[in-house]
Amino acid sequence: MPVAIITGASRGLGLALANGLAEAGWDLVVDGRDAAALAEAAAGLPRDVTALPGDVTDAAHRLALVAAADRLGGADLLVNNAGILGPSPQPRLADYPLDVLRDVYEVNAVAPLALAQLALPGLRARGGAVVNVTSDAAVEAYEGWGGYGSAKAAVEQASRILAAEEPAVRVWWVDPGDLRTRMHQEAFPGEDIGDRPEPVTVVPAFRRLVESRPPSGRIRLADLLAGAPA
Repeated sequence: MPVAIITGASRGLGLALANGLAEAGWDLVVDGRDAAALAEAAAGLPRDVTALPGDVTDAAHRLALVAAADRLGGADLLVNNAGILGPSPQPRLADYPLDVLRDVYEVNAVAPLALAQLALPGLRARGGAVVNVTSDAAVEAYEGWGGYGSAKAAVEQASRILAAEEPAVRVWWVDPGDLRTRMHQEAFPGEDIGDRPEPVTVVPAFRRLVESRPPSGRIRLADLLAGAPA
């Protein structure tokens, strides 16, 4: 069975993707910062998974994720989904607390690369893939999104370079679109985001991506849902 590591899988998009891959027969290693929420999420998946609570900024936790995948035969896919928004409501860059900005970068930009570095030897050997979850905030200048958006922009450029440097590995930076998640609600405190689609709606597009294995690049799941070539 193919093996995937999915970070931030206790809720939202990460949980939806974990469910979709589990249904497709993948063995999974999943994580989340809230141990109770992660255990509940893992128990609801359609097959047994390895659930490791922890923080992706913790080097020992990252090692444990890759080691767990190795015990299953080695990761074929790394999905860097874990992330944080930062302050809510989000401040303008002129007022952004720099200590918090460092945390946003550490979780959203540094940790995905650190985990990829650990997984790359096995991914090269198996012709595997890395998915770095990104956002339209990485490419659009939305007021108030300077911290999160610039961190995701860093993820996108790092992904481009990683793709150029690692021809044996597929690297996709994936924009899932606006979804009805807790993080998205935090970005719009007090507003109704009920018009956004649930994360489960993009799972067919994600499965199409990992099954069709297009060349490395930026992927909008909305395009795959609309039938555009992967």
